[in-house]
Amino acid sequence: MAHRFPIKEIARQAGLGTATVDRVINNRPNASPQARKRVELALRELKAQEAQLAATGRRVFLDVLAEAPKRFSREIRFAAETALRSFPGTAIRVRFQFQEIMSEAETLAALERIAHRGSQGLCLKARDTPAIRAMVERLSRAGIPVYTLVTDLPGSVRQGYFGLDNAQAGRIAAYLMAQSLPERGATVLTSRSQDSFRGETDRLTAFRDLLTSLKPGVHFMDATGGAGMTVATARSLDAILARGEAVTAVYSMGGGNAAILRKLSECRQRPLVYVAHDLDRENRLLLAKSAISYVLHHDLSQDMRKLFMMVLESPRKLSQHVPTQSSEIFIATPYNLPPMPVQDMPG
Repeated sequence: MAHRFPIKEIARQAGLGTATVDRVINNRPNASPQARKRVELALRELKAQEAQLAATGRRVFLDVLAEAPKRFSREIRFAAETALRSFPGTAIRVRFQFQEIMSEAETLAALERIAHRGSQGLCLKARDTPAIRAMVERLSRAGIPVYTLVTDLPGSVRQGYFGLDNAQAGRIAAYLMAQSLPERGATVLTSRSQDSFRGETDRLTAFRDLLTSLKPGVHFMDATGGAGMTVATARSLDAILARGEAVTAVYSMGGGNAAILRKLSECRQRPLVYVAHDLDRENRLLLAKSAISYVLHHDLSQDMRKLFMMVLESPRKLSQHVPTQSSEIFIATPYNLPPMPVQDMPG
């Protein structure tokens, strides 16, 4: 595979290990088709960034680090690439690192590498833990501004938050659900990917508060820890559904909706209303079939565009004022589903 970039640089862009990249570049065995595709994509990105730099002469490095299922990290990447088109006069070089499940130690190690090599900004989707907050503070002291995406680290020294207002999203979900619930005897299943994602916790708290006010007799069952992934999400539901309690409605905050629906179907259950988040490919297909009722969505590309603008305009001395950039929430139904983006087309 012809290229002119160091293997370490390709590995950083692809989010793979150098050994894996070396096997792909030199066409050696034991490299998966997925790894080969990621290396090919990384090379295209590096070539495009190099061409942009040659045309403009200005280079800005931005790191994107996210713990997210592949379907959502794919949306983040596409949103960033879409947003980059709004900055033709600047070479913004985005280095992505995505991992479906990232332990605290793995997150800290990744942040350590960013601190070591330097960056003009870090877009972070991570768990809210004291150690990660401390690392964010260290990055800030080193002159690397940190911006949170979708799930926040409130009260930390991060420079800004980009994404939806999670508490508002929870209240919208409660209002939509309340229209379909009976006055008594409703059981609502809530599902989160991780306890330590602050955004999902904020959604759940606001959702429960409002739905309890609107439907005082509602009963909640919470499944957490599936990371939005098919097998883990299904496993997290097993103990709950084994109780045999009828599920009236579902509010899914962390994804894995095909797995949730399959588990419910195995138990011969079909909820009256199902509210989910994000118009990724899986949710689009489920919504089009009316398998889910509503999807709460926000425009990630606008989030990334605002973030890029803030990175470009950020003064050398980081501000003590922490802005909030909440996105507009769009309610998608089977009857107002936007056209499928190119990256989600089959084939």
